[in-house]
Amino acid sequence: MARRNIGRTKVRSVLAALGIVIGVIAIASLGMFGLTLRYQLTQNLGDIGNQVMVQPGDSAEAPDLLSERDLRQIESVASPGATVAPAVQRVTTVSYGREASETRLVMGIDQPDKLFEARDGSIPQPYRSGALIGPNLADQRDLGPGDTIAVNGSTVRVVAVLSPSQGFGYTNPSDQIVLPTRSFDSRGYDTITVTETDSTAANATAMAIRAQLNDRRERVAVQDYSGVADQIGQTFQALNLFLIGIGSISLLVAGVSILNVMLMSTVERRQEIGVLRAVGFQKLDVLKIMLSEAVLLGIIGGLVGAGFSIVAGLVLNHFVVGDAMLAFRPGNFLYIGLAFAFGVGTSLISGLYPAWKAANERPVEALRS
Repeated sequence: MARRNIGRTKVRSVLAALGIVIGVIAIASLGMFGLTLRYQLTQNLGDIGNQVMVQPGDSAEAPDLLSERDLRQIESVASPGATVAPAVQRVTTVSYGREASETRLVMGIDQPDKLFEARDGSIPQPYRSGALIGPNLADQRDLGPGDTIAVNGSTVRVVAVLSPSQGFGYTNPSDQIVLPTRSFDSRGYDTITVTETDSTAANATAMAIRAQLNDRRERVAVQDYSGVADQIGQTFQALNLFLIGIGSISLLVAGVSILNVMLMSTVERRQEIGVLRAVGFQKLDVLKIMLSEAVLLGIIGGLVGAGFSIVAGLVLNHFVVGDAMLAFRPGNFLYIGLAFAFGVGTSLISGLYPAWKAANERPVEALRS
């Protein structure tokens, strides 16, 4: 009966369902837009939120370099899946030919394959000779595997060009020159970076390092960006709620439209409702019929809106992130499901008063009208 009644006023029903369609698309699309922006920013930041950088402290009692003992203590408090990479850094003269030379920072790392990937060439394992250079430097100086550079007067062959990636400190290889630590006359490390699986683990590791190495005096300085990553997540969560709130306004308008349609339907069908009551339909039966009509409008509008939302998500991810298939991430379906449920719920609430009004019509008065 609900399907038949909706079909009797097709234009009016389509317009009411169209409001639900627009509302569902607004909520789902705005939610997915916020999620896509968050994903893009996270990709741009890379592993910054997962990293902890340990350096000698600034106090007078702090050592000039981090020792092997410090390295072992840091490894003991890091989680099993973490990468601990010590490094030596020196400012020295680098020459790229007879005329091109500059003074720049050069890193010494024994296991660079734990931090970087090679764009050209390959990173030797174990790493005992040769130089690794960043992609920006390679492009600027037209360097590649097999070419040579001079570091502090010593000629070194380039064995690999590193892939572009994000990070802070020496974990961002864009303009880096990396050599084996044996190339430096050093009995300690300038920096030790721990890369954890996520920002929560990074925060826990940073606290453990402070407790382990700074138990008596401020020996080391510990920098972690997990708090920044968490703040970014909270900011985008608030942004998503704000966008969903804006989209919900269109659903409220759609709810008013359905309320209007159902009220007009109640007035126009007073005689029909009176006949139903006269032949034995109870108030609850009439209430069910009217509510079914409202919910059916919400379901139809919600399904159509969800379909268009998926298409909108594909287009959005294609142009913003460059991968349309990211529209099928679980988070996006959460917003689509939320929008669908909100649309059906709005329709149900909008139909409550008209349904109650129709169910409480007196059969005699309805037949007289």
